[in-house]
Amino acid sequence: MAAPEPSSVRVEGPWTHRDVHANGTRFHVAEVDGGGPLVLLLHGFPEFWWSWRHQLTSLAAAGARAVAVDLRGYGDSDKPPRGYDGWTLAGDVAGLVRALGAERAVLVGHDWGGLIAWATAALHPRLVSGLGVVAAPHPVALRRAVRSEPLGQGRASAYATAYQLPRWPERRLVRDDAAEIEAVLRRWAGPRWVAGDEFGEVAARNRSAMQVPGVVHSAMEYYRWALRSQVRGEGHRFAADLAAPVRVPVLQLHGALDPCLLPSTAAASAPWALDREHELLDGVGHFPHQEVPEVVTAALVRLLGRV
Repeated sequence: MAAPEPSSVRVEGPWTHRDVHANGTRFHVAEVDGGGPLVLLLHGFPEFWWSWRHQLTSLAAAGARAVAVDLRGYGDSDKPPRGYDGWTLAGDVAGLVRALGAERAVLVGHDWGGLIAWATAALHPRLVSGLGVVAAPHPVALRRAVRSEPLGQGRASAYATAYQLPRWPERRLVRDDAAEIEAVLRRWAGPRWVAGDEFGEVAARNRSAMQVPGVVHSAMEYYRWALRSQVRGEGHRFAADLAAPVRVPVLQLHGALDPCLLPSTAAASAPWALDREHELLDGVGHFPHQEVPEVVTAALVRLLGRV
Protein backbone atom coordinates (compact mmCIF):
# COMPACT_ATOMS: atom_id res chain seq x y z
CA MET A 1 0.00 0.00 0.00
CA ALA A 2 1.31 3.45 -0.91
CA ALA A 3 2.15 5.83 1.93
CA PRO A 4 -0.45 8.55 2.58
CA GLU A 5 0.14 11.94 1.01
CA PRO A 6 0.97 14.76 3.45
CA SER A 7 -2.20 16.56 2.34
CA SER A 8 -4.26 13.64 3.67
CA VAL A 9 -4.06 15.20 7.15
CA ARG A 10 -6.07 18.21 5.95
CA VAL A 11 -9.30 16.80 7.31
CA GLU A 12 -12.36 18.71 6.15
CA GLY A 13 -14.40 20.54 8.76
CA PRO A 14 -15.47 23.97 10.01
CA TRP A 15 -11.90 25.26 9.80
CA THR A 16 -9.63 26.77 7.17
CA HIS A 17 -6.40 25.08 6.15
CA ARG A 18 -3.40 27.10 5.05
CA ASP A 19 0.39 27.25 5.12
CA VAL A 20 2.37 29.66 7.29
CA HIS A 21 6.11 30.24 7.02
CA ALA A 22 8.04 30.78 10.27
CA ASN A 23 11.59 30.19 11.52
CA GLY A 24 12.66 29.08 8.03
CA THR A 25 10.01 26.33 7.90
CA ARG A 26 6.60 25.88 6.29
CA PHE A 27 3.85 24.92 8.74
CA HIS A 28 0.37 23.64 8.00
CA VAL A 29 -2.30 25.17 10.26
CA ALA A 30 -6.05 24.80 10.68
CA GLU A 31 -7.89 27.90 11.87
CA VAL A 32 -11.31 28.90 13.18
CA ASP A 33 -11.46 32.64 13.77
CA GLY A 34 -13.84 33.82 16.47
CA GLY A 35 -12.51 37.36 16.20
CA GLY A 36 -10.61 37.53 19.47
CA PRO A 37 -7.09 36.88 20.75
CA LEU A 38 -4.91 34.21 19.18
CA VAL A 39 -4.87 30.79 20.85
CA LEU A 40 -2.17 28.58 19.31
CA LEU A 41 -2.74 24.84 19.83
CA LEU A 42 0.29 22.53 19.84
CA HIS A 43 -0.20 18.76 19.60
CA GLY A 44 1.91 15.94 21.04
CA PHE A 45 2.99 12.42 20.14
CA PRO A 46 1.62 10.38 18.39
CA GLU A 47 -0.90 12.89 17.07
CA PHE A 48 -1.22 15.82 14.65
CA TRP A 49 -3.24 19.07 14.52
CA TRP A 50 -6.58 17.20 14.36
CA SER A 51 -6.30 16.20 18.03
CA TRP A 52 -7.52 19.76 18.81
CA ARG A 53 -10.67 19.54 16.65
CA HIS A 54 -12.99 19.93 19.65
CA GLN A 55 -11.13 22.93 21.04
CA LEU A 56 -10.78 24.65 17.65
CA THR A 57 -14.51 25.10 17.28
CA SER A 58 -15.36 25.61 20.95
CA LEU A 59 -12.69 28.23 21.57
CA ALA A 60 -13.73 30.11 18.44
CA ALA A 61 -17.33 30.02 19.67
CA ALA A 62 -16.05 31.59 22.88
CA GLY A 63 -14.54 34.44 20.85
CA ALA A 64 -10.95 33.31 20.34
CA ARG A 65 -8.97 32.99 17.14
CA ALA A 66 -8.07 29.31 17.43
CA VAL A 67 -5.22 27.92 15.34
CA ALA A 68 -3.93 24.33 15.49
CA VAL A 69 -0.58 23.58 13.87
CA ASP A 70 1.22 20.49 12.64
CA LEU A 71 4.52 20.75 14.50
CA ARG A 72 7.84 20.57 12.68
CA GLY A 73 8.12 17.11 11.14
CA TYR A 74 4.45 16.21 11.48
CA GLY A 75 1.43 16.12 9.20
CA ASP A 76 1.63 18.48 6.24
CA SER A 77 4.33 20.70 7.75
CA ASP A 78 7.93 20.60 6.55
CA LYS A 79 10.11 17.74 7.76
CA PRO A 80 13.66 19.09 7.85
CA PRO A 81 16.52 16.77 8.85
CA ARG A 82 17.36 18.82 11.94
CA GLY A 83 15.89 21.39 14.31
CA TYR A 84 14.30 19.10 16.90
CA ASP A 85 16.07 20.67 19.87
CA GLY A 86 14.22 22.71 22.47
CA TRP A 87 15.49 26.10 21.34
CA THR A 88 14.51 25.59 17.70
CA LEU A 89 11.08 24.17 18.55
CA ALA A 90 10.37 27.16 20.80
CA GLY A 91 11.61 29.40 17.99
CA ASP A 92 9.10 27.74 15.66
CA VAL A 93 6.24 28.71 17.97
CA ALA A 94 7.54 32.25 18.47
CA GLY A 95 7.84 32.62 14.70
CA LEU A 96 4.33 31.30 14.19
CA VAL A 97 2.86 33.89 16.57
CA ARG A 98 4.49 36.65 14.52
CA ALA A 99 3.66 35.05 11.17
CA LEU A 100 0.00 34.80 12.19
CA GLY A 101 0.03 38.56 12.69
CA ALA A 102 -0.36 38.61 16.47
CA GLU A 103 1.66 40.50 19.05
CA ARG A 104 1.04 37.81 21.70
CA ALA A 105 -0.77 34.51 21.96
CA VAL A 106 -2.15 32.10 24.50
CA LEU A 107 -0.24 28.86 23.96
CA VAL A 108 -2.03 25.58 24.60
CA GLY A 109 0.03 22.42 24.30
CA HIS A 110 -0.35 18.72 24.92
CA ASP A 111 2.54 16.31 25.62
CA TRP A 112 5.42 17.53 23.42
CA GLY A 113 3.35 20.56 22.51
CA GLY A 114 3.05 21.38 26.20
CA LEU A 115 6.78 21.04 26.80
CA ILE A 116 7.40 23.35 23.85
CA ALA A 117 4.81 25.81 25.18
CA TRP A 118 6.62 25.97 28.55
CA ALA A 119 9.91 26.58 26.72
CA THR A 120 8.44 29.28 24.51
CA ALA A 121 7.01 31.14 27.49
CA ALA A 122 10.46 31.13 29.10
CA LEU A 123 12.55 31.92 26.02
CA HIS A 124 10.15 34.34 24.28
CA PRO A 125 8.07 35.81 27.13
CA ARG A 126 6.96 38.92 25.25
CA LEU A 127 5.04 36.78 22.76
CA VAL A 128 3.08 34.74 25.32
CA SER A 129 0.05 36.07 27.22
CA GLY A 130 -1.08 32.81 28.80
CA LEU A 131 -0.16 29.16 28.98
CA GLY A 132 -2.38 26.07 28.96
CA VAL A 133 -0.49 22.79 29.35
CA VAL A 134 -2.27 19.46 29.04
CA ALA A 135 -0.42 16.32 30.19
CA ALA A 136 2.85 18.24 30.19
CA PRO A 137 5.02 18.99 33.23
CA HIS A 138 7.59 21.74 33.08
CA PRO A 139 10.67 20.43 31.20
CA VAL A 140 12.94 21.00 34.20
CA ALA A 141 10.49 19.25 36.52
CA LEU A 142 10.45 16.30 34.12
CA ARG A 143 14.24 16.26 33.89
CA ARG A 144 14.57 16.19 37.67
CA ALA A 145 11.87 13.57 38.17
CA VAL A 146 13.43 11.15 35.67
CA ARG A 147 16.70 11.36 37.58
CA SER A 148 15.41 11.42 41.16
CA GLU A 149 12.56 8.92 40.80
CA PRO A 150 13.92 5.95 38.82
CA LEU A 151 11.01 3.74 39.86
CA GLY A 152 8.48 6.51 39.23
CA GLN A 153 8.90 8.94 36.33
CA GLY A 154 12.08 7.18 35.29
CA ARG A 155 10.24 3.91 34.75
CA ALA A 156 7.27 5.70 33.15
CA SER A 157 9.62 7.31 30.61
CA ALA A 158 11.47 4.09 29.81
CA TYR A 159 9.59 3.69 26.51
CA ALA A 160 11.57 6.65 25.16
CA THR A 161 14.83 4.75 25.66
CA ALA A 162 13.88 2.37 22.85
CA TYR A 163 13.33 5.36 20.58
CA GLN A 164 17.06 6.14 20.75
CA LEU A 165 17.97 3.23 18.49
CA PRO A 166 18.58 4.04 14.82
CA ARG A 167 15.88 3.02 12.33
CA TRP A 168 14.34 0.21 14.39
CA PRO A 169 11.75 2.39 16.20
CA GLU A 170 10.65 3.89 12.88
CA ARG A 171 10.12 0.46 11.36
CA ARG A 172 8.27 -0.83 14.41
CA LEU A 173 5.92 2.15 14.67
CA VAL A 174 4.74 2.01 11.06
CA ARG A 175 4.71 -1.79 10.62
CA ASP A 176 1.30 -3.31 9.84
CA ASP A 177 -0.21 0.07 8.89
CA ALA A 178 1.14 1.64 12.10
CA ALA A 179 -0.67 -0.79 14.41
CA GLU A 180 1.75 0.19 17.19
CA ILE A 181 0.42 3.76 17.13
CA GLU A 182 -3.03 2.46 18.05
CA ALA A 183 -1.42 0.34 20.76
CA VAL A 184 0.29 3.44 22.18
CA LEU A 185 -3.01 5.31 22.24
CA ARG A 186 -4.67 2.40 24.05
CA ARG A 187 -1.88 2.06 26.62
CA TRP A 188 -1.76 5.73 27.45
CA ALA A 189 -5.47 6.63 27.39
CA GLY A 190 -8.12 6.26 30.05
CA PRO A 191 -10.34 3.17 29.69
CA ARG A 192 -13.59 5.07 29.18
CA TRP A 193 -12.32 6.84 26.07
CA VAL A 194 -10.82 3.68 24.58
CA ALA A 195 -14.18 1.93 24.98
CA GLY A 196 -16.10 4.84 23.44
CA ASP A 197 -17.41 5.36 19.92
CA GLU A 198 -14.82 8.00 18.94
CA PHE A 199 -11.67 5.97 19.59
CA GLY A 200 -11.79 3.97 16.37
CA GLU A 201 -11.67 7.08 14.20
CA VAL A 202 -8.94 8.63 16.34
CA ALA A 203 -6.79 5.51 16.04
CA ALA A 204 -7.32 5.28 12.27
CA ARG A 205 -6.47 8.92 11.61
CA ASN A 206 -3.34 8.87 13.77
CA ARG A 207 -2.15 5.60 12.24
CA SER A 208 -2.50 7.13 8.79
CA ALA A 209 -0.82 10.40 9.76
CA MET A 210 2.20 8.58 11.21
CA GLN A 211 2.70 6.82 7.86
CA VAL A 212 3.10 10.10 5.94
CA PRO A 213 6.70 9.97 4.64
CA GLY A 214 9.17 11.49 7.07
CA VAL A 215 6.82 11.83 10.02
CA VAL A 216 7.87 8.85 12.09
CA HIS A 217 11.57 9.70 11.80
CA SER A 218 10.90 13.31 12.78
CA ALA A 219 8.82 12.18 15.75
CA MET A 220 11.71 10.04 16.97
CA GLU A 221 14.14 12.95 16.63
CA TYR A 222 12.23 14.86 19.33
CA TYR A 223 12.91 12.03 21.77
CA ARG A 224 16.48 11.51 20.63
CA TRP A 225 17.46 15.10 21.27
CA ALA A 226 15.63 15.16 24.60
CA LEU A 227 17.38 12.11 26.03
CA ARG A 228 20.81 12.60 24.52
CA SER A 229 20.95 16.22 25.64
CA GLN A 230 20.62 15.09 29.26
CA VAL A 231 24.21 13.85 29.25
CA ARG A 232 25.54 16.72 27.16
CA GLY A 233 26.24 20.34 27.93
CA GLU A 234 23.33 21.52 25.82
CA GLY A 235 20.87 19.82 28.16
CA HIS A 236 22.27 21.73 31.12
CA ARG A 237 22.17 24.99 29.15
CA PHE A 238 18.59 24.40 28.11
CA ALA A 239 17.52 23.71 31.70
CA ALA A 240 19.32 26.88 32.82
CA ASP A 241 17.53 28.92 30.15
CA LEU A 242 14.19 27.65 31.49
CA ALA A 243 15.04 28.14 35.17
CA ALA A 244 13.06 31.37 35.70
CA PRO A 245 9.35 30.98 36.49
CA VAL A 246 6.74 31.81 33.87
CA ARG A 247 5.03 35.10 34.74
CA VAL A 248 1.81 34.75 32.71
CA PRO A 249 -1.29 32.86 33.91
CA VAL A 250 -0.75 29.10 33.67
CA LEU A 251 -3.38 26.38 33.50
CA GLN A 252 -2.19 22.80 34.06
CA LEU A 253 -4.57 19.95 33.27
CA HIS A 254 -3.48 16.39 33.90
CA GLY A 255 -5.16 13.00 33.79
CA ALA A 256 -5.04 11.08 37.05
CA LEU A 257 -4.41 7.88 35.08
CA ASP A 258 -1.62 9.23 32.86
CA PRO A 259 0.96 6.40 32.77
CA CYS A 260 3.80 8.13 30.90
CA LEU A 261 3.93 11.67 32.32
CA LEU A 262 2.95 11.11 35.92
CA PRO A 263 0.59 13.40 37.85
CA SER A 264 3.24 13.80 40.55
CA THR A 265 5.68 15.13 37.96
CA ALA A 266 3.11 17.61 36.70
CA ALA A 267 2.41 18.75 40.27
CA ALA A 268 6.13 19.36 40.77
CA SER A 269 5.96 22.08 38.08
CA ALA A 270 4.62 24.64 40.59
CA PRO A 271 7.95 26.47 41.15
CA TRP A 272 8.03 27.49 37.47
CA ALA A 273 4.63 29.22 37.44
CA LEU A 274 3.85 32.31 39.52
CA ASP A 275 0.13 32.30 38.67
CA ARG A 276 -0.90 28.66 38.29
CA GLU A 277 -4.18 26.77 38.27
CA HIS A 278 -3.74 23.00 38.44
CA GLU A 279 -6.52 20.47 37.90
CA LEU A 280 -6.24 16.70 38.17
CA LEU A 281 -8.86 14.90 36.08
CA ASP A 282 -10.21 11.65 37.56
CA GLY A 283 -10.54 8.66 35.24
CA VAL A 284 -8.58 10.38 32.47
CA GLY A 285 -5.34 9.22 30.87
CA HIS A 286 -2.76 10.99 28.74
CA PHE A 287 -5.15 12.65 26.27
CA PRO A 288 -7.52 14.90 28.30
CA HIS A 289 -8.27 17.22 25.36
CA GLN A 290 -9.74 14.25 23.50
CA GLU A 291 -10.97 12.12 26.41
CA VAL A 292 -12.95 14.90 28.14
CA PRO A 293 -12.99 17.74 25.57
CA GLU A 294 -15.81 19.68 27.25
CA VAL A 295 -13.92 19.80 30.56
CA VAL A 296 -10.71 20.92 28.88
CA THR A 297 -12.42 23.56 26.76
CA ALA A 298 -14.27 25.01 29.75
CA ALA A 299 -10.97 25.28 31.64
CA LEU A 300 -9.31 26.96 28.66
CA VAL A 301 -12.13 29.50 28.46
CA ARG A 302 -11.49 30.27 32.14
CA LEU A 303 -7.81 30.74 31.28
CA LEU A 304 -8.76 33.26 28.59
CA GLY A 305 -10.69 35.15 31.24
CA ARG A 306 -7.59 35.25 33.47
CA VAL A 307 -5.48 36.49 30.58
